[in-house]
Amino acid sequence: MDILSLFVIVPVLTVLALVFSKGLKQARIISMVGSFIQLGMAINLLFVYLKERAVNKSVMLFTQDTVWFENFNIHYATGVDGVSVTLLLLTSIVVLAGVFISWKTDDLPKEFFISLLVLATGVYGFFISIDLFTMFVFYEIAVIPMYLLIGIWGSGPKEYSAMKLTLMLMGASAVLLVGVLGIYFNSNADGGALTFNILEIAKVHIPFEVQKLFFPLTFIGFAVLGALFPFHTWSPDGHASAPTAVSMLHAGVLMKMGGYGVFRIAIFLLPLGAIEWSWFFIILSAIGVIYGAFGALKQTDLKYINAYSSVSHLGMVLFALLMLNKTAWNGAILQSLSHGFMTALFFALIGMIYGRTHTRDITKLGGLLKVMPFISVIYVIAGLASLGLPGFSGFIAEMNIFVGAFQHEEMFYRVATVISVSAIVVTAVYILRVLGIMLMGEVKNEEFLDLPKATWFEITGILLLLIPMIGMGVAPLWLSDMTMDSLQPFIQGVLNHL
Repeated sequence: MDILSLFVIVPVLTVLALVFSKGLKQARIISMVGSFIQLGMAINLLFVYLKERAVNKSVMLFTQDTVWFENFNIHYATGVDGVSVTLLLLTSIVVLAGVFISWKTDDLPKEFFISLLVLATGVYGFFISIDLFTMFVFYEIAVIPMYLLIGIWGSGPKEYSAMKLTLMLMGASAVLLVGVLGIYFNSNADGGALTFNILEIAKVHIPFEVQKLFFPLTFIGFAVLGALFPFHTWSPDGHASAPTAVSMLHAGVLMKMGGYGVFRIAIFLLPLGAIEWSWFFIILSAIGVIYGAFGALKQTDLKYINAYSSVSHLGMVLFALLMLNKTAWNGAILQSLSHGFMTALFFALIGMIYGRTHTRDITKLGGLLKVMPFISVIYVIAGLASLGLPGFSGFIAEMNIFVGAFQHEEMFYRVATVISVSAIVVTAVYILRVLGIMLMGEVKNEEFLDLPKATWFEITGILLLLIPMIGMGVAPLWLSDMTMDSLQPFIQGVLNHL
């Protein structure tokens, strides 16, 4: 059986098993076992990929192609490179951590875990697809369950947040669909047959005017999911109302599909359009980086702080991709991974704090380091990773981004880079502010003096995210080398048009 298709089949089988499960305990066990298998497959794929890459220098490895709709030349085509392998590993870790963090969910648990795993199925399918149409289908499969997960299991103004998220992402999908069809109907510019296959389209010389028209549509269609300013407003409200595990998958995995789509589709297939429009979207991305940092500084709700922080960090991903050079692109991939582990860990910890104190308002918290030492220390570590401290994943990612961005000799790029770099200072301010108010000093509420300790399933979820976050910071070279190797054919396609 195709090693990549298992990433779709196993979650689907897990969902089917959940449909026939009885009670909370069975739902937990099935979800945990299914997610463990997915993590095992991702780790196995990593080692198999590294072994195969040593002798096979194809753009994509383990490619499979099955005709789906012959009349439109739509295929179920799959393949991976170093970038997609790392994102599959990120997804499997965050999904398993989310299952452990949701261990105590008792409101429609079977339906909750089913929705969670359907979302994961869409994400896995998206990262392994090399057919535009198939990729778009999986994109929609990943987005749709978010409405149910927030609308049913969320808190606060959950109906409003779920509807806002769905409408904005569906609107982006409509724009994206126009871009995808624009690419498809120009995929025979050299006289061949129309195709949705990414590798085949990349060999076609699509006219400049076509690229100029469809690049912004394709870019915006994906970048809205990556919280591009000013289309980011769905994200903070969605985060604030979503249950903990959904926030983890939302920020840790789902939003990475935006940057991946920009890289894999918009820039790779429409390089002339990317060169033409890069200045405009660099401005929007730089604004997003700064705006997100200052937005986090203004908030007092822990979830909103982390949500605006995500807008800032993911703005760096889009900013780096638009720089169109190998170093910045490598930084963008590393930033996607770093932010995935870091923000999922943040949301897991926020869920634990809220579950014990019943508040996310930092002004009502204080002295938690005395009463919740383990959770508080992990929060400090996550905060240090977020502000880019050496030794953590954020440092190596941001260094690659800013070094790559500053390689441009034109003043516009360097000014934009300096502006974006300044967000690091603001990030340090809001992170240290939260740590000081929430963790230090005296306990403000007597009810907080006897809070429950972290449970085994919470600790397991934390460690699943903490270990790779530190591992990336301590030993980043093997990961960086793997992604850099995969970026070469993509950057070469851009360089050929410069």
